[in-house]
Amino acid sequence: MRQWQSRKFLPSLIPCALLLILGSCGGGHETPRPEAARAALGGAPLFDDTDPHDWVGTAPWHYAVHGVDVSRYQGEIDWHRVRSADISFAYIKATEGGDVVDGMFETNWSRARAAGVPRGAYHYYYFCRSPEEQARWFAAHVPVDPSALPPVLDIEWTHQSKTCRFRPEPEEAREMIYRFLKALTLRYHKRPVIYSTVDFYADNELWKVTGFNFWLRSVAGHPSVTYPAQDWIFWQYTGTGVVPGIAGRSDLNAFVGSRAEFATWAAR
Repeated sequence: MRQWQSRKFLPSLIPCALLLILGSCGGGHETPRPEAARAALGGAPLFDDTDPHDWVGTAPWHYAVHGVDVSRYQGEIDWHRVRSADISFAYIKATEGGDVVDGMFETNWSRARAAGVPRGAYHYYYFCRSPEEQARWFAAHVPVDPSALPPVLDIEWTHQSKTCRFRPEPEEAREMIYRFLKALTLRYHKRPVIYSTVDFYADNELWKVTGFNFWLRSVAGHPSVTYPAQDWIFWQYTGTGVVPGIAGRSDLNAFVGSRAEFATWAAR
């Protein structure tokens, strides 16, 4: 399987004159509001951020492709409205550990596809069960669907868990990651994506994990700053997004490339 070649950043395709409204020409701070960028292009605001960061350098709105990640906490989702809001993809929580299934997974999985939203599933990992057991649990609940996006391993510290706060040594954590990803690759014939946070990434030296795309959470700086030298495919840039069709706040994510590049990556 051909591995997608991620890039650390993508130059804006919007002329600098149009970006004056964002205050980004020549670098410096940006007002990271999507409606401002869309107004510059003559479009209406489609999704927003209730608590945007004051970005320095490359802001999320320099990227053409944006998506959401959702779970039961978002409740009933109107996926047709989400699609109409120019949301280009969705990652849907399926499972966690070895005994929990997200209560909205099946509904979100079928409705997102019916609405034409490219979607993939993610698993929230716990270190108190083996990688193989968790991979089997995920596989038991997520169907093999060639049209789906590659599966995602969501791996971060579970410090708020009441039952599993185990923190393995970095080498052991990376070995578990490889075992889980290997199992999913064999099952779905797609190379999974690794989602992680700044602290977990640093604590476990995840830059040593190779051969897989990264989805990086970075809500206070561009990934090139918070994850130096790490290539990435998705950037989770806020947890306070507002998307038509989704009640309350949403995580928003940017894809590293163009719309055409996303279509190529999604079809691999």
